[in-house]
Amino acid sequence: MFEILSSIGLGWSVALVLAVLFVLAYEFINGFHDTANAVATVIYTKAMPANLAVISSALFNFAGVLLGGLGVAYAIVHLLPVDSLLGMDSTQGLLMVFSLLFSAIIWNLGTWYFGIPASSSHTLIGSIMGVGGAFAWIHNEPVLHGINLTKATQIMLSLIISPTLGFVLAGILLLLMKFVWQKHKIHRTPDEQFQINGKRHPPFWARVSLIASAMGVSFAHGSNDGQKGIGLVMLVLICMAPAYFALDMSSQSYDLARTQDANRRIMAIYSRNQAVISDLVDVKAQVNVTDTLISHCSAQTVLPAMSLLDRRLDKASSFQEMSVAERREVRRLLLCIDDTARKVAKLGLPAKELTSLNKWRKDLTKPTEYAPLWVIVAIATALGCGTLVGWRRIVYTVGEKIGSSGMTYSQGIAAQVTAAASIGIASVTGMPVSTTHILSSAVAGTMVANRSGLQSQTIKQILLAWVLTLPITMLLSALVFILANALWG
Repeated sequence: MFEILSSIGLGWSVALVLAVLFVLAYEFINGFHDTANAVATVIYTKAMPANLAVISSALFNFAGVLLGGLGVAYAIVHLLPVDSLLGMDSTQGLLMVFSLLFSAIIWNLGTWYFGIPASSSHTLIGSIMGVGGAFAWIHNEPVLHGINLTKATQIMLSLIISPTLGFVLAGILLLLMKFVWQKHKIHRTPDEQFQINGKRHPPFWARVSLIASAMGVSFAHGSNDGQKGIGLVMLVLICMAPAYFALDMSSQSYDLARTQDANRRIMAIYSRNQAVISDLVDVKAQVNVTDTLISHCSAQTVLPAMSLLDRRLDKASSFQEMSVAERREVRRLLLCIDDTARKVAKLGLPAKELTSLNKWRKDLTKPTEYAPLWVIVAIATALGCGTLVGWRRIVYTVGEKIGSSGMTYSQGIAAQVTAAASIGIASVTGMPVSTTHILSSAVAGTMVANRSGLQSQTIKQILLAWVLTLPITMLLSALVFILANALWG
């Protein structure tokens, strides 16, 4: 790391360190903002002492980041269109990261202070969309050109559908538990349990279920939200130190050969399916006419980009043999080629060709969709440490202010099992979701199923935060980015 800092100069070194610290600060705040939701039910139902629950949750969050993969990380990065990533210089990339993190941190701290279970995922996504739109506006393009609308639509659908499913499935699970264990003590609140036998702790198996599901939510939260921090750190490193991070410098000659082979196989798929792909790939384009950098990804530039990538990979057995300019060029070519392949995959190719295309895409993007181990460990540590503080405000809201009465043990189990399963599935499929909204919706679903009623004031606050988070963070990050560009751009 010291070699990297010395090579980019003092000014950029300070900026790079500050940018990474900003991301770690965001992830720390995310820890105490979101993870309170993961331990809310297990603390409120007295299944675990608060301090033990929080420490255990921190450890499971840490493990979730380490083992969660990178699918969500690059789903966040891909909210910015490929052309924006291609045309962005290091200064604009730095200002963009600072602007979106400033917006995300301010909103997260504000909602945490008032004890409102707002979504860190919505906050981050809104901030990224805001700076993307501002980047397009500064370059005299339509604002929507600065946002990957396809990816944004997919993410927004996941953010809308996941809490709805959480509400419904948690309610159904509670009703099933009430049907199987009728008039059982797991359907008591801690206060009811205390009035009957002087104990607030849940029955043994209910306690085990509450603890296991709470740790499941913590692990799933780490695997989903931790990846967002990883994606942000990689965006910082790629923009500010491309010589070392534009491509995975640990790649061996075998890895380059695999990427080159994937590129050629995708070209062969295009050749066999010219009629299907003609709107996205100009199959008549001259592929060997230029060795200059392709700055715009379009139907006319796809095949020339693929040919140029093939020639670049032919000349080197490792990325370390390439110059800084060549590494950045190869990254930009890979982004362009993969973006087109992603669109081609939706055109109705024969099933066998589609399976092959998706397989080769993974090999193609391996040099760009990676993260060094120290980045993953740093994010895991920040998220885990953040879990240890600030949980009380959200625990009180989730436990007592969503429903008109206190939460029963069975409601806690139903809500946590639903949340852990939903977030885990989203992490595996590479979709960012909101731990806050899934768990809050699941708790609300159990309250409705239990006929406990809902506190309208709290529900209004949560819904208001849900509705306002995106537009406010988009506007705030866009304004900060425009102002920063005016001053330093």
